[in-house]
Amino acid sequence: MIELDKIDARILRELKLDGRISNAELANRVGLSASACLRRVQELERSNTIKGYRAVLNQTQLGIGCVAYVTVGLSSHTKDAQLEFESAITLSEEVKECHNITGPFEYLLRVETTDLVSYKKFHTDVLGTSAHVASITTHVVMGSPKDDRA
Repeated sequence: MIELDKIDARILRELKLDGRISNAELANRVGLSASACLRRVQELERSNTIKGYRAVLNQTQLGIGCVAYVTVGLSSHTKDAQLEFESAITLSEEVKECHNITGPFEYLLRVETTDLVSYKKFHTDVLGTSAHVASITTHVVMGSPKDDRA
């Protein structure tokens, strides 16, 4: 784990808000010269504190009308069962996140589809055909008043 000073923390906060900010504007906002700011950003990238930059997409414009969080329980709790499930899930384009979690279920998935009909197809054809899936619970997102990923 890297130790961050106050300036590095401010750089990260600004980049999280706007990853396309110019180095000159970023330097101005955090109170550094442009060259000092660039060196710090490059060091944060080298240390893998900044893993990358991404575009936040408008899901509606892309035809994503159904977002669901899905808990999955496995029938077998072996390492092989988990690896088989994870391997199958990573091939699914609908699954945007897959987390191995504690509690009564092994996995929490974030699934995006065009609509509920296409979600049902995913549920049946992907989750329903996985050899180790014992339980599936779907929570359909009706709204997102806060989403820090955006």
